[in-house]
Amino acid sequence: MTTQGFAPVLAVALLLAAFPAAVQSIGVCYGVIGNNLPAASDVVKLYKSKGIDSMRIYFPRSDILQALTGSNIALTMDVANENLAAFAADATAAAAWVKQNVQAYPGVSFRYIAVGNEVTGDDTGNILPAMKNLNAALAAAGLGGVGVSTSVSQGVIANSYPPSNGVFNDDYMFDIVEYLASTGAPLLVNVYPYFAYVGDTKDISLNYATFQPGTTVTDDGSGLIYTSLFDAMVDSFYAALEDAGAPDVGVVVSETGWPSAGGFGASVSNAQTYNQKLISHVQGGTPKRPGVALETYVFAMFNENQKTGAETERHFGLFNPNKSPSYKIRFH
Repeated sequence: MTTQGFAPVLAVALLLAAFPAAVQSIGVCYGVIGNNLPAASDVVKLYKSKGIDSMRIYFPRSDILQALTGSNIALTMDVANENLAAFAADATAAAAWVKQNVQAYPGVSFRYIAVGNEVTGDDTGNILPAMKNLNAALAAAGLGGVGVSTSVSQGVIANSYPPSNGVFNDDYMFDIVEYLASTGAPLLVNVYPYFAYVGDTKDISLNYATFQPGTTVTDDGSGLIYTSLFDAMVDSFYAALEDAGAPDVGVVVSETGWPSAGGFGASVSNAQTYNQKLISHVQGGTPKRPGVALETYVFAMFNENQKTGAETERHFGLFNPNKSPSYKIRFH
């Protein structure tokens, strides 16, 4: 399918200039599904005190955006999944959202707008038209340097093992990455070795899932050698992008993490090991993109006591709601 409505050349140039060549530190996702979390102003202070220079939020919230003003923390902000249909169908709705949530906060360092998070079903057809309308609205507002993408799960990859076999399993992804290739924005991907590990402990060792030595896997298709499941999962996305004819589209890990309690393999020790090793590991890239720092966001800043689903969902936080660390962690 051909895509239309690409950003003007100038906007593309501004967009490319806006993306960092290297990651200065790790980003952290700021979820708010809890009734005991600190005020947004205190959260921003905590980010700054720990040297965390990038944040992801899952929908606009005025108190968070106000607290971020002047902070120089780079922000990835999601468009909530429930808004996609309206933004896909109506360019004025997308423009109103940009005006209210982006233009109104000139002191916030917006990096990316994620048009939906792990969208499934019929809503996947709304992602690309919503992205186009939001890109047009940002360009019209003089904000063409803000990247517009979508955040996807490993579920969009049909064959992720070995990594060189990675291909997208739905046509809508081919259209999206073709569009990303035209704008210069990266694909945002959520990568969770934890869930892969607990789903297949027979074939996946804990050490391999948590960046510890002991397992070496050779990809017969590429000849590349893997010592961590994270790298293998990320490289399956690079392979899928190449297969889709978009080898120059970058990858940003928009979520990854490990729970510290609540289920099999979820412990303070495993969470600390995974996240601490992750922070140092991503600076060196992956076997398929060695030496290229991989922009990565840890999920999540806090344990969120109102999250639904498995008990582990409430234990991904690096910090407790009282701002004490869940375990010792360094961000550089």
